[in-house]
Amino acid sequence: MASSKEYLEFVLEQLSEMDEISYCYMMGEYVLYYRGKIFGGIYDDRFLVKPVRAAMEMLPDAAMELPYEGGKEMLLVDEVEDREFLSGLLEAMYPELPAPKRKK
Repeated sequence: MASSKEYLEFVLEQLSEMDEISYCYMMGEYVLYYRGKIFGGIYDDRFLVKPVRAAMEMLPDAAMELPYEGGKEMLLVDEVEDREFLSGLLEAMYPELPAPKRKK
C-alpha cells in the first residue's frame, strides 16, 4: 500500500516550524530529510524514523517496524500531533544521522 499525499502533508505541517525539511517521493513512499540528512519517512501512512540513540531514548516504547519488505527496522512515531516533541526529536537526532552520500 502506498502512502497518501494527505498524510505526508499532515506530517509536513506538523514539522512546518522547522527549517530545511524536505522530502523525496520514491516508489509510492516519501523519504524525509532534515538539513539534507535522511531522518525517516512516510511508509504505508506511518511516520517512521531512523533508530539512532537519541530517537530510541525519546521514543522508548515505540514499535520497531519495517518500512517496506527487505528494509531495515525503524521506529514508529505515534506522537505526530505534538509539534514541540517532533521538533525536539529531530534536533536530538540530527547530530547522529549519517552525512548524505556524495553523488558520483
